[in-house]
Amino acid sequence: MTPDLNYEDPRLAEIYDLDNPWAEDTDFYLSMARAIPSRVLDLGCGTGTLCCALAQRGHSVTGVDPASPMLAIAATKPQAEKVEWIQSRAENYRSEDRFDLIVMMGHVFQILLTDEEGLAVLTNMQRHLKPDGTAAFESRNPNIDWARVWAKYAPVEHTLPSGHVLETLQITRECGDLISFEQQFEFPDVTLSSSSTLRFMSRAQVEGFIARSGLVVREVFGDWDRSPFEPKRSPEMIFIVAQSW
Repeated sequence: MTPDLNYEDPRLAEIYDLDNPWAEDTDFYLSMARAIPSRVLDLGCGTGTLCCALAQRGHSVTGVDPASPMLAIAATKPQAEKVEWIQSRAENYRSEDRFDLIVMMGHVFQILLTDEEGLAVLTNMQRHLKPDGTAAFESRNPNIDWARVWAKYAPVEHTLPSGHVLETLQITRECGDLISFEQQFEFPDVTLSSSSTLRFMSRAQVEGFIARSGLVVREVFGDWDRSPFEPKRSPEMIFIVAQSW
């Protein structure tokens, strides 16, 4: 994966929750958990918002993320002491535990830029999923012109205890199924830049990797209201998968 200052710099990690507040996607993944206490694995848990909400409901939760600044913020949240926090890349995580639910939200799948990375993460999901378990993750629909959508984003101003921060975004490159962009964050005392690249695979490509990993697709939704995926209109491809045996 391409290093991204958004996840590595403590000052930018602090802004992550402001850019990604509780929303429909969080509600969706929270609703995926069973009514009774169960084991849940969150791969790419970020600042731990979903993990802590699941723990509050009585689930046994493990949150995995490679970025120590993100996990440091997660550890300060209510219910954090009930969560097992692991610093690891998703494909490298290993445990003897098997999980009823494995989630990967926040379009984490799109930061896996090579076939090898994508397959490795899905295979690791399969390795840690119980025979009757469910896994879920999402990727943006590549049929939407995301570069054009993001080009319309106006600058965003955040208010932190240290002062105001102005955030801007600029598309820097489109190449095949990859889109690169740069974000700038103007703090009162310094301006930080973060470069990111995302991969926009087709539904058929993703489902091919799912099959190769030993998982099977149960459902594909096009948005967080669980509407069916429509190739020309749906913003999301939300994959619900299970063991193939």
